[in-house]
Amino acid sequence: MSHPILYSFRRCPYCMRAHMALKQTGIKIELREVKLSDMPEEALSISPEATVPILALPDGTVITESWDIVKWSLAQNDADKWLGNNDEHSLDAEVLIETNDFSFKEDLDHYKYADRFPDHSEEHYRKACEAFIEELEEMLIDNNFLLAGQLSLADIGVFPFIRQFSLVNKEWFDNAPYPKVQKWLDNIISTELFQHVFQKHELWQADDIAIYI
Repeated sequence: MSHPILYSFRRCPYCMRAHMALKQTGIKIELREVKLSDMPEEALSISPEATVPILALPDGTVITESWDIVKWSLAQNDADKWLGNNDEHSLDAEVLIETNDFSFKEDLDHYKYADRFPDHSEEHYRKACEAFIEELEEMLIDNNFLLAGQLSLADIGVFPFIRQFSLVNKEWFDNAPYPKVQKWLDNIISTELFQHVFQKHELWQADDIAIYI
């Protein structure tokens, strides 16, 4: 193996942020698009949990947490200072990710699949999500992005999940009182970085010619 290998699922928000960080830092990787219900043996042999993303490095190291992949990528190259000067964004980003990946992600799953959680209505679950959306709206008062006037690791870490939130009821979201979050989301979706990562690829097979990105 001469380059890192990323096992990924295009629409997975965890994969999305890992892939965006890898692409941003210019690290050449082999992309292997997989189906979660039919993970290839090559992936299972290095990560039996059968989750994605999986980043396999040439030295044999395997990274299976998406946020760890983001941080590993930026440790290799952070030319655009996603970490800020002297890593000034790191702590604030960690706090946001803690909220995003746990309480917000749980509320988001309830909102997305409200029919599976009949104890409350879809609106109830959406309101629970809105606590985090309101926090982001406040953070965007002074800047176009969460921690600065340009993209940082915080934006990439949170954005894929807010995108999912926006798509549960797109009409409601487009008319919701969160204009700064709406603009922020649109700005990231329109970047070449996102468009590259969201390209569709055929599912990887063991005898395929490698796709390097």
